[in-house]
Amino acid sequence: MFEILLLIIILFIGWFWSDTIAKREIAIYVGRELASRWNLQLLDETVSCKKISFARNSRGQVQIVRIYEFEVSADGRTRLLCSLQLLGKQLQSWDIPPYLQPVH
Repeated sequence: MFEILLLIIILFIGWFWSDTIAKREIAIYVGRELASRWNLQLLDETVSCKKISFARNSRGQVQIVRIYEFEVSADGRTRLLCSLQLLGKQLQSWDIPPYLQPVH
């Protein structure tokens, strides 16, 4: 019985690790799209998950909510801290603070 429980726990940890990596890739893609929309450059290596919780989707199913923080740059020198929230694979909200466009 103990072996079965241990196996279930190991499988769950493996699934969660794999799912977390997949969702980070989605966050990088979405962050890049948002940054591009506002003429900003996403700094890829700054994307990190800051919070994990649970919420219900529009159909009432419980899904994992992940909040990611990332940095973008308008001019290559300054950095802006931004965030996005994923419910499952879906973008729920995002925040890019106001910034000044660089003068060329």
